[in-house]
Amino acid sequence: MIGLDTSILVAHAIEEHPEHGASQRWLDEQLAGSRTFAITSGILAEFIHIVTDGRRFEIPLSMSDALGRAAFWSEAREVTLLAADDAVNALWLKWLAEFHLGRKRLLDTLIAVTWHAAGIREICTLNPRDFKVFEIFHIHDVGEEESSY
Repeated sequence: MIGLDTSILVAHAIEEHPEHGASQRWLDEQLAGSRTFAITSGILAEFIHIVTDGRRFEIPLSMSDALGRAAFWSEAREVTLLAADDAVNALWLKWLAEFHLGRKRLLDTLIAVTWHAAGIREICTLNPRDFKVFEIFHIHDVGEEESSY
């Protein structure tokens, strides 16, 4: 199972995103190989927040479209929606202190801890730097450059 980061879902959903084609090809290849994916509620929240932002995209998704796509990902048979429990929350706070991470790294760290607690050691992102600090993931970077989305 591969942890699927928000950046991949955003690039997949937004045609104007510079990594739209690359993310579609990568996901199609993985699905053809019967791979499965893990996401979190935080990933879905971040996805909805980003794809509906008219400052980021000339043609953002409507809230209705974004919610529909989030529901698709959360209900797809190839996707497991992971939840944070008490142990995840405790480890999240520990990692924030251990790795000296600040306020801009809160959600990425929570996502990483949730994947880690579920046994996920392979992830796909357009922002590998967000997860390299933990030194526990094999990271698929399908983009040519780090995404600012």
